[in-house]
Amino acid sequence: MDWLYGLFTNTESVGHIVVIYALVISVGLLLGRIKLAGISLGVTFVLFAGILLGHIYHAAGIESEVGGYAAPGNVLTFIQDFGLILFVYCIGLQVGPGFFESFKTGGLKMNAIAVGIILLNVACCICLYFAVFYKGGPISGKNSIDLAMMVGVLCGAITNTPGLGAATEACNNIFGTNAPSIANGYACAYPLGVVGIILATMVVRYLTRTSLKDAQKEIEDEKAANPHATPHRMTISASNPALAGKSILQIRTFIGRDFVCSRLLHDGHVCIPNRNTTIALGDKMYMNCALDDAEAIVAFIGPEEHIEWEEQDVKLATKHILVTQSAVNGKTIGEMHFSSIYGCTVTRIRRGDLNLYAEQNLRLQIGDRIVVNGPEDQVDRVAAIMGNSVKKLNHPNLTGIFVGIFVGIIFGAIPVAIPGVPTPVKLGLAGGPLIISILIGAYGWKFKLNAYTTTSANMMLREIGLALFLASVGIKAGAQFLETVVDGDGIHYVWCGFLITIVPILIMGIIGRKIAKINYFTLMGLIAGSNTDPPALAFANQTAGNDAPAVGYSTVYPLSMFLRILTAQLIILLLCTV
Repeated sequence: MDWLYGLFTNTESVGHIVVIYALVISVGLLLGRIKLAGISLGVTFVLFAGILLGHIYHAAGIESEVGGYAAPGNVLTFIQDFGLILFVYCIGLQVGPGFFESFKTGGLKMNAIAVGIILLNVACCICLYFAVFYKGGPISGKNSIDLAMMVGVLCGAITNTPGLGAATEACNNIFGTNAPSIANGYACAYPLGVVGIILATMVVRYLTRTSLKDAQKEIEDEKAANPHATPHRMTISASNPALAGKSILQIRTFIGRDFVCSRLLHDGHVCIPNRNTTIALGDKMYMNCALDDAEAIVAFIGPEEHIEWEEQDVKLATKHILVTQSAVNGKTIGEMHFSSIYGCTVTRIRRGDLNLYAEQNLRLQIGDRIVVNGPEDQVDRVAAIMGNSVKKLNHPNLTGIFVGIFVGIIFGAIPVAIPGVPTPVKLGLAGGPLIISILIGAYGWKFKLNAYTTTSANMMLREIGLALFLASVGIKAGAQFLETVVDGDGIHYVWCGFLITIVPILIMGIIGRKIAKINYFTLMGLIAGSNTDPPALAFANQTAGNDAPAVGYSTVYPLSMFLRILTAQLIILLLCTV
C-alpha cells in the first residue's frame, strides 16, 4: 500500500495535487447540499473542506517545501488565480447584457438603494476596524494585516465570494508572500451572513409596519396602471372597397398600424391567414392590436362585429422560445409588440441562471429563453421571429471567452497613479476581466463579437472556476485557521461580520420603504440582489408568491456584483501598506 500512501503524502507529485483538489471539491459540494431551515451554503462549503484538509496536513507535518502547504504554493496560487479569472469573467458575461439597462427609470432608484447598502457595508467594516483592531499610528504592518482580515470578514458578511477573490489578489499584490489568509475572516463571517440577510429583511418589514396584503395590493395597482399599450381583440368586417384583393401586409402598410389577423372567416370557412392572404369584401377578421390603434383600424377596414368563434378552433400553448435571431438582439420587449400584435404574452425571461420579469423596457439578448403564452399558431410565429434554433447556440464560443480574458488581463495590469497613494492602483486579475466581460456582454454584438455561452456552459465554467478558487484558498488558509479562530480574533470576526450584514440593510431598507416608496416584495429582492445572495432571493420568492422579488434582484444585481468586487479590492489597494 506504499503507492497509496505516497499518493496522499508526496506533495510535489501531480497525482497528489489532483487527488486533494478532487477530494476537497467533491466533499465540499456534497456537504453544501445539506440544508438547515431551508438554507444551504452550496459551493461555499468547498472553502471549509479545503480549510479542514489544509489543517490536517499542517497538523500531520505533511507540507510542501514550496510555501509549506499541502501542495506546492506556486501551484496553489496559479490554480487559485486561474479559477478566479474564469469565475469573474463568466459572471461579467452574465450581468453584462442588463448592466447599463438597470439604471433606467425605476431601476435608478433601486440601484441607489443598493449602492447605499454597499457603501454602508464598507463604512461599517472600516468603523469596526478602527473601533476593535486599530492599534494607532499609520495603517501599515500589523494594522494593514488587521484591515485586510476585516475585508475578508466584509466579504463573508455579504456572502460575496467574487469580492473575496478580488481582495485576495489585491493582498498578494500588496503583501507578496506575507499576504494574510483573509479567507479565515470570510469563513468566520459567512454562516451568520447568510442568516443575517434574511433576518434583517424580516426586521425591516416589522419596523416599517408593512402588511403583506398591502404589498400585494400595491403590485396589483401598479399592473392596472401600466402605461404600456393595452392589448385589444376584436372582430371587424372588411367593408372598405379599396381593400378588395389586397393582402394583409399591404393593408398594414396602408394604415400604418400594427395588427395581427389571427382568424379569417371567408365564405363560411374559418382559416388562419398569413401576411400574404388577400381580403375580400365581407370577410370577418379576428384582430389583435393595441387598444390605441383599434379606432383607426376600424375606421379604415370596417365596422366591429360580434361573432362566436368556436373555442375548439383556438389552440392555446405555452412555449419556451430561444432567442437566436441576430435581428432581435438588443430590442426591447415593448418594441416587439408581443401582446398587441401577436396576441401572446411573455411572462418571464431566463437569462443565465436568472429569471427576469418581462418588463416592456427589458432588452432581449441572444441566448435568452422567453416563456410565451398564447394561441398556438401565434406562439409559433413568435418562435420563428425569435429564431429558436438550438443548433446555433449548442457549440461553446471559446474564442470570445479567451479573447476577452486576454484583453481583460492586459486591462487589469494597467497601473493608475492616484495622488496620495504610494503605489499605482491596478484592477488586477479580478477587476480587469470583470469590466471587459461586462462590456462584451453589453456591447459585444455591436462589434460582431459573440461571447454568448449556453447557460450550462456558463454555469460549468463559473462553478469550476469558483470551486478551484475556493479549494485553493481553503487549503492555503487551513494551516492558520485554528489559530485564527481559537487563539486569534475569530470571535470578533463573527460578531463584527453580523453587524456589517444587518446594519446597512436595516438603514437602507427603512429608507427604501418609507422614503423611496419601494414595494416591500421588490425591496426583498433588491436586498438579496445588493448582497448577491441567492438564498435570500429564494426566501423572498417564497414569501411574495409573485415576480416582484425577481424584478428587484435582477435590477440591482449587475451593479452590485461589480461594486462588491471593486470595493473589496480598493479598500486594500488604497488603505493598506506594507
